[in-house]
Amino acid sequence: MTLYVGLGNPGPAYEKTRHNIGFRVIDRLVAETGARNISKKAFEGELYRQGNLFFLKPLTYMNLSGRSIKAVMNFFKISLEDLVVVHDDIDLPLGTIRYKVGGSSGGHNGLKSIDEYVGKEYLRMRMGVGKPTRKSEVVSYVLAPFTPEEEAEVERLVDYAAEVALKIPSLSLDELKSRYSLKGGVDGGT
Repeated sequence: MTLYVGLGNPGPAYEKTRHNIGFRVIDRLVAETGARNISKKAFEGELYRQGNLFFLKPLTYMNLSGRSIKAVMNFFKISLEDLVVVHDDIDLPLGTIRYKVGGSSGGHNGLKSIDEYVGKEYLRMRMGVGKPTRKSEVVSYVLAPFTPEEEAEVERLVDYAAEVALKIPSLSLDELKSRYSLKGGVDGGT
């Protein structure tokens, strides 16, 4: 079994924001796999299933994402090594994708919550969304929508991330890093 989690905030106001790129990848995966909605109130999120693949969008808001993830993992007996979290990363340029297991949350409140509720040793698909010029602008930056110019790149990035995500169960971390990392965009090479 594999549980894919996209981080984001619920509601139309957040839909196209940088912080919600994880939700967008989950939406694409659900559409591509034909997964069916199996949400329950106890999961505190939208949960979809296709065979042994689970796709979750926690609806707890970013800062409590771990609570939703823990509920789903406990209910379906999903282990930490079968958890894949897709999230925005301001330390990577837009169009970049990196993978890692464990490590620091880097100040990301969604990751902090997951680390607190289930532990740190899960696979992270880090999707670059760029960085504001001043550190004081981080919150407003991640909660702002992508610019119209960036949106085409984001669509390509979401497509690519969804395609790679479905390969994850059959790849080692080294294979994933060497074959599917992106530097500066889908067309920018690996």
